[in-house]
Amino acid sequence: MIEIERKFLVRSRAYRDKAEKKEEIIQGFLNTHPDRTVRIRLSGEQGFLTVKGRTDAEGITRFEWEREIPATEARALLEICEPGVIRKVRYFVRSDSHLIEIDEFGGANEGLVIAEIEMQEIDEIIVKPDWLGEEVTGDPKYYNSQLSKKPYSAWKET
Repeated sequence: MIEIERKFLVRSRAYRDKAEKKEEIIQGFLNTHPDRTVRIRLSGEQGFLTVKGRTDAEGITRFEWEREIPATEARALLEICEPGVIRKVRYFVRSDSHLIEIDEFGGANEGLVIAEIEMQEIDEIIVKPDWLGEEVTGDPKYYNSQLSKKPYSAWKET
C-alpha cells in the first residue's frame, strides 16, 4: 500500500503517437489535508475512492489505498467534494519496463501537462523519453489536491 512515483513536466505532445490508450478523468477531493487526502475519481465509467498519506521528504513515496466503486456512487460523491474538481485526459505510454501516465489538464489547469511514473523500487532506473522534461517530484504545487485549490491558471497571478 505504498506508492512509489516520480513526476515530470512534458516538453512536447510526441507521446500521443505512442499512447496505448487514453481516458477522460474527473476527480475531486473530499479532503485535501497534507497528512491525508481523500479523492473521488471517475475514469470513463469506473469510479474510485482513494486515500493517500503524506509523502516522504523527497516526495517519492507515500501511503495509498484505492478501491473501485460504482460510477453512480463516484458521481454522487463528486457532487459533495471540495471546490476545484479536476478534469484531465490521461494517455498511457509504455517506455522500457514502465508505464508512463501523461495527464493533459483542462479547465482552470489548461496548459499543464504532467507525466507520472510508478515504480516498484525507489532506486529503479527510468529510461526517459525525449519528451519528458524537468522533474517535479516532491513539489506540492503539482499535486492534484493542490491543483484543485490553486490551479495552474492562478500561478501567474502570484
